[in-house]
Amino acid sequence: METEQAQEVIKEFQKHPTDTGSTEVQIALLTRQILELAGHLRAHHKDTQARRGLLGQVARRRRLLVYLAREDTVAYRALLARLGLRR
Repeated sequence: METEQAQEVIKEFQKHPTDTGSTEVQIALLTRQILELAGHLRAHHKDTQARRGLLGQVARRRRLLVYLAREDTVAYRALLARLGLRR
């Protein structure tokens, strides 16, 4: 992911002007990276290293989503709706 794209995602999901690492921002960044890797794997279906990286990112996002659901259910549901994820 390009630095400019990451900055756009951070600006869209940050809670306050200096927020770069909140749970919501991390989940949004991971979702963007997952979508990019999924597109790569459609074209290069034998790239097992990329597949392994994708599975690791999906697992990390899942752990963050579980944490957010436990800590702040309202923010969790709002984030799922904004990202278009289903759970």
